Amino acid sequence: MNRIRREEVEKTADIHRANLQKRLEHRLEVARTKGDENLIRLLEREMQQL
Repeated sequence: MNRIRREEVEKTADIHRANLQKRLEHRLEVARTKGDENLIRLLEREMQQL
């Protein structure tokens, strides 16, 4: 039972991390389109932390 629960938690964490990365990539794309250099730098730093 514990092994199954741990696997579920790990799977959920992986999905969450992937969703965060997708959203961050989209935000970075929008910032680049708008030419917002300050936001680009902030988002690139955030991406490195993932």
